[in-house]
This record gives sequence, C-alpha cells and structure tokens, in this order.
Amino acid sequence: MQQILGIFIVLGCVFGGFAIMGGTVNTIWQPIELLIIAGAACGALVLGNPRHVLSEMMTQFRKIIFRKKQGPEFQRQLLLLMYELLQTAAGGLKALDAHVEAPRESSLFQRYPLILQEPKLLNFIVDNFRLMAMGKINAHELEGVLEQELDAIHEELMQPSKSLARVAEAMPGFGILAAVLGIVLAMHSVSDGADAGEIAERVGSAMIGTFIGIFFCYGVMDPISNMMKQLVNEEASTLECVKVVLVTHVAGKPALLAIDAGRRLVQLNIKPSFAQLEAWITAMGMEDQSQNKRRRTSDRMMGVESA
Repeated sequence: MQQILGIFIVLGCVFGGFAIMGGTVNTIWQPIELLIIAGAACGALVLGNPRHVLSEMMTQFRKIIFRKKQGPEFQRQLLLLMYELLQTAAGGLKALDAHVEAPRESSLFQRYPLILQEPKLLNFIVDNFRLMAMGKINAHELEGVLEQELDAIHEELMQPSKSLARVAEAMPGFGILAAVLGIVLAMHSVSDGADAGEIAERVGSAMIGTFIGIFFCYGVMDPISNMMKQLVNEEASTLECVKVVLVTHVAGKPALLAIDAGRRLVQLNIKPSFAQLEAWITAMGMEDQSQNKRRRTSDRMMGVESA
C-alpha cells in the first residue's frame, strides 16, 4: 500500500505539474525513445550480472510488490520455533534429527508456517542445528563460523540492489544517448527541406529522452534499489537473531535466556518486550499440556474400548 501511495505521489507531482504548466501527455509520450532507454538498461543488467543475481533481483522485486513485511507475528513464530528447538535439543541434539532433516514434514516446524515460507531462513536454521548435532563445537568457534556465513549471505543478497543502483546511475546517460539520436535525426531533416517548426518539434521530442532517463533514475530505479537494500537488511537482522540464539545456547545458557538474547536483535518497530516473550512461551506451554492431556484421555478411552 505504501509503495502504491509513493508511486501516485511521484507521478502526480511530476506529470501533474507538467499539465498545470500547459503540457499534454502527447508531448512527452515518445515510445521509441522509451524503448531505447529501457532496452539499454535491461541489456546492461543482463550483460553485467550472472544469472543467479538476475534471478535474486526478480525474487526481491516480487517480495517488494507482493509480500508483507516481517511483522510481530513473524517474530513470534521465529522466537517460539527457536525455543522449541532448544528445548528439544536439551534432551540430546540427536533428538533434533527428525525435525532438521525434513523440516517441511516435521510437526514442530509445521506449527510455524511463516518460517516455512522463508527458504533462506529455514535452511540457515536447520543447517546450523545439524552442525551442532554433528559434533562438539564451542561458542567461540560457532560464532566465527556463523559470522563468516552471514557475511557471505549478506554480500550475495546485496548484489542485486548494487547492480540496480549502478544501472540507475547510468539512466541519465542512456537518456542523453536517446536525445542525441533524436537530434541527429532532426538535423538530417534539415537537408530534407523541413521547416523551422518541424525541426523544433523534432528537437523537443529528442529532449524528452533526457527527461525519461533522469525520471527513471531518481523516480523509479533508485527507490526500488533502496527498498531492496532495506529488504536484505531486514532478512540479515533475522539471521543475526538466529545466530545469537544458537551461540548463546552453545555457551551453556538456559533456553529462555538464549531466546531473549535473540529478541534484542529484532528491529525496534516490531521488537517484543521480554514480558511478551514470556507470555508467548507460557501460552505455548499451557497449550502443549492441554494437548498432552487430551492425548492421554484419548489413549485411556481406546484402552477401555479394547478391554
């Protein structure tokens, strides 16, 4: 919704102001120059980036348009999932095998659907719980491994926004390129006997290319690049939260203290308080007790029927 509002503000102010000054849409509608500029930008992206960067760029763009931001419910599910995994690991890391080997089939993970919708986060969680289960590793060693992994992930996820920002910086140049081609054609029309009015119209149309390039740079591509950067920082913050939980747990701290250490890295606008975290864990414990009670009652009834 906010993105749509921003688009309307940009379009309304730029083209609305042009209309107030007496301009018309037909004056700035130059599809050939738009084709030259947009085509050059797309070609530069394809030429300058490998396929996996282009694929990640499209993925991040779709997330910007269609996906809701990671809100309080997402953070609740993440923290409770980590708490349950730590509680399960307290009985021995081997007890986690059934969950981390096939998380999408795990009854534990299925209680947290928002986490299952984030493949990068899910893989980070299960890979590092699997690492902990494979052998003894101290907190310092685990922290070093995770920091290197997070740096590599962050650098890779930032590449699409960096590439888009570089192309955005080149858009005014592409606009000048289209304008120069238009002026060349206008000058050729002189030799064909065109009058001064026609030449002026051709030159004016050619200058629209400069406007299109600048508009796409500062009004479209640069904001999208910035939104991609914020999206990556949001995902990196979530991964950092998981890292701190794991390192604190390996350091021998209780599960609640480990989860609280991760809570402190949640973005301020959606960070739950410690009281909220305790309330979530208490409610989850009461729900588990209720389910166990119903299960025992059902088992007793089945035993009576069998007798």
